[in-house]
Amino acid sequence: MDGQMSQIQVSQSAFVEAMRQETEQMLSEVMAAVNRAPDGAWINASENIVRDRMAEYRRRTFEKALQMRADAAEGAFSPGGPGERQDVEKQGG
Repeated sequence: MDGQMSQIQVSQSAFVEAMRQETEQMLSEVMAAVNRAPDGAWINASENIVRDRMAEYRRRTFEKALQMRADAAEGAFSPGGPGERQDVEKQGG
């Protein structure tokens, strides 16, 4: 690419909405891990759990963003090119 933005874009608000439930679940799990940690060991008892959950969330978030962009690109693609509709109309009538 030459630094120009692609014509195929996904609405940021659509992405946020698509990720809302998973985001809320991840945040709940983070707080639950910290709340389960015993006094005097909040960090030691929860840090690895939170780190692992955040890593998984980061991976899934990026996958979702890529999939939504790929789906948008696929929807914008016409296999026969711009003249396909005219060719079909000529064949049928």
